[in-house]
Amino acid sequence: MSIPSELYPSQDDLLYEEELLRNPFSLKLWWRYLIARTESPFKKRAVIYERALKALPGSYKLWHAYLRERLELVRNLPISHAQYQTLNNTFERALVTMHKMPRIWIMYLTSLTEQKLVTRTRRTFDRALCALPVTQHERIWEPYLVFVSQRGVPIETSLRVYRRYLKYDPGHIENLIEFLLNSKLWQEAAERLAGVLNDDRFYSIKGKTKHRLWLELCDLLTQHATEISGLNVDAIIRGGIRKFTDEVGRLWTSLADYYIRRQLLEKARDIFEEGMTTVVTVRDFSVIFDAYSQFEESVLALRMETMTESEDEEEDGETENSIEDEDEEDDRLDVGKLEEKLKKFWVSDYKDVNLRIARFEHLMDRRPELANSVLLRQNPHNVEQWHRRVKIFEGNPTKQILTYTEAVRTIDPMKAVGKPHTLWVAFAKLYESHKDIGNARVIFDKAVQVNYKAVDNLASVWCEWAEMELRHKNFKGALELMRRATAEPSVEVKRRVAADGNEPVQIKLHKSLRLWTFYVDLEESLGTLESTRAVYERILDLRIATPQIIINYAMLLEDNKYFEDAFKVYERGVKIFKYPHVKDIWVTYLSKFVKRYGKSKLERARELFEHAVEMAPAEVVKPLYIQYAKLEEDYGLAKRAMRVYDQGTKAVPSNEKLSMYEIYIARAAEIFGVPKTREIYEQAIVSDGLPEKDAMKMCIKYAELEKSLGEIDRARKIYVYASWLADPRSDGDFWNKWHEFEVQHGNEDTFRDMLRIKRSVSARHSQTHVMLPEYLMQKPTVDEAMDALKKAGVPEDEMAALERQLAPAVPKTTTTTTMDSGNRKLGFVSGGVQSSETASGIQNQEEIELPESDDEEDDDDDDGKVEISQKDVPEAVFGGLVRKRDEEEEEQVKKDNENGDAGSRLGALERIKRMRQGN
Repeated sequence: MSIPSELYPSQDDLLYEEELLRNPFSLKLWWRYLIARTESPFKKRAVIYERALKALPGSYKLWHAYLRERLELVRNLPISHAQYQTLNNTFERALVTMHKMPRIWIMYLTSLTEQKLVTRTRRTFDRALCALPVTQHERIWEPYLVFVSQRGVPIETSLRVYRRYLKYDPGHIENLIEFLLNSKLWQEAAERLAGVLNDDRFYSIKGKTKHRLWLELCDLLTQHATEISGLNVDAIIRGGIRKFTDEVGRLWTSLADYYIRRQLLEKARDIFEEGMTTVVTVRDFSVIFDAYSQFEESVLALRMETMTESEDEEEDGETENSIEDEDEEDDRLDVGKLEEKLKKFWVSDYKDVNLRIARFEHLMDRRPELANSVLLRQNPHNVEQWHRRVKIFEGNPTKQILTYTEAVRTIDPMKAVGKPHTLWVAFAKLYESHKDIGNARVIFDKAVQVNYKAVDNLASVWCEWAEMELRHKNFKGALELMRRATAEPSVEVKRRVAADGNEPVQIKLHKSLRLWTFYVDLEESLGTLESTRAVYERILDLRIATPQIIINYAMLLEDNKYFEDAFKVYERGVKIFKYPHVKDIWVTYLSKFVKRYGKSKLERARELFEHAVEMAPAEVVKPLYIQYAKLEEDYGLAKRAMRVYDQGTKAVPSNEKLSMYEIYIARAAEIFGVPKTREIYEQAIVSDGLPEKDAMKMCIKYAELEKSLGEIDRARKIYVYASWLADPRSDGDFWNKWHEFEVQHGNEDTFRDMLRIKRSVSARHSQTHVMLPEYLMQKPTVDEAMDALKKAGVPEDEMAALERQLAPAVPKTTTTTTMDSGNRKLGFVSGGVQSSETASGIQNQEEIELPESDDEEDDDDDDGKVEISQKDVPEAVFGGLVRKRDEEEEEQVKKDNENGDAGSRLGALERIKRMRQGN
């Protein structure tokens, strides 16, 4: 066989060839030669590789490079190509010297796996495991498991490989279980999974918990119940139920499903019933109940379908029997036909549809009871759940009695959630509703012997017992029960209980306020006054009285005309209680005392009021002061009443001072007249305790009063004083009132003063200063404002025009600027306030001079001056103290009229002057 010419060394190869002849065992020379011939055909490079490997058979570098080029050569070729056989032979030759190199093995095994050579690949994997040290087996097992997991590999082969692998690394048993499940080997998969769960040292490399593995095992056992044997499925699943409480409902349904798949339907029902009666969560109960109801419904549907088919078969069988009647005697000996006839008998399971319907309906009817049982298993001391359970059996007294009996036996009063005494009471009322009073009394008698957590529970039982006796007209029995309940235990009993160290509530029952209150009501309704008073006194001696009991006791005595005894009870009440509880007692006591004695015991009443206001805190003292002042107004002195109001304004808190001052002012105006209120207003305004907002409101009212009395200057001074309390940004109402006041009663100067004060107050209250442009700071003069009004078509005020005509001309000066009548604001009248210019020589043209006497008044009339009309002083000025004087004056006027002096009518001021002169 001739070698192709292109495989011979060329002229360029001579240099490398000569060096190789001199040193054929140099790896460096061979590698340089291969690198230089990188672009040459593979055949020529293969010759060089073969020559190099012949000289250096143990070179890993040459073998690795050679095999990689071989693999690249066959990459795009079909696996049946001849080059694959050459590649395999090359790998075999390489492994003669490279059998300790795992990388060469992995390349070879990967190539064989791609070639789908199952037997050769398996044997090669085994050779690799035998050749390599155990520390490098992990690199071989990984592709080995990939190989046996491929399709086409026999399951038995794969299973044997996995078993061998588990001997190498038992921690990867989950891979075997997964393989078994994929291969549908349910028996071994269940066994392996059960072994994993029994191994306490097992750690999942896939992060699965024991709980999840339990669920997987349960699903496996139930879904393939007929294919798995040798395992105690019932014990396995029950062990999971005891160990894992999170998915108990699912485990119970899995166990029932296991028996259903094995056609053990009655056993499945028992499992469902057991599950529903043992789970402690509503979620698990819902899971089991839904599965149970679905199971019963499916079985019922199957039975109905089977019954329909059997009826059709019977019809067909009747036609056949009519033909075969002649051979009936011979059929009696045929066992097969006899069994078919027995199956068609009415007792057969195929005809039990009615039974299954009744069973399904019974299950649905039991759902509330079963759900309530679950909640009671969570906490058997839950009183509310026991009440709901009794309500479920409404209409069935026997069931209700059994439920109540179980409840009172189960519940521990010290651990109860709710009020356990309500179960005893409801139990007794059940007997009462069925006219069995004797048993109801027995239940109550047992109930009062129970050691409850709170005394109030035991007291409620006694009260309910007494109310039952009252409903049945046994009044003496009810009173006797209350006496028995409120009786104090003997000293011997107390000593014995103290020695035991566990004090029951029965020892404290005699101090139960609820029980005594009920006892008092019974005594008031059924007993005598003396017995009722004895009960009240006993309550006071035990120091368990409340303010309401004190008031009730006093009212009882008052109704029976024991007034002094009633007041003594009030006195005891105000000594026992403190504020705020004693407030109602004081109010009732004072009102009753004043109503009873009035003016006859005024000094005693004053002492009571003084003591009451002295003891009362500021928050609740206001009604007492008002009541005290009312007493003085009705039965005492007006001055003392005013003094009480004055004390009240100082004693009440700041938020109530304004209302107290308003009451004070109203009463003072009615009694002493309006002028008396000025002192009160001034006192309120300068008071330290009155808030600024309330002081400002008081100033406004004071100013309105002065304005109504015609004291314009005093009103203006009040506004000026109050202006420093009012922020123009928030108290716009005050400034609007002052503005209206100046428009009605002021002049230009007073209005300017008001604006100036407003600006000063704004600057004082302002915290941010805004710089405005100069043209916005310039204010128009009065003439400019008048011109603007004329241009706008606004008619000029007639009064202002008349003032312009009457005002004399004032010479203009260059050094000073004066305010003439032409610059006067519209609608203003002089208030008598002179500006600095007026003081320097310019007189006010609108000044009014009042005559000093009657003669001067007559002379002024002769001079042609304007006559000033007199006005009557308002009656509110003089108040109620001068009403008698007014009545006397009216009688005098009537006498004058009768004497013919009706024509000489005098004003109020003139009459007062003459009366004073006459005196």
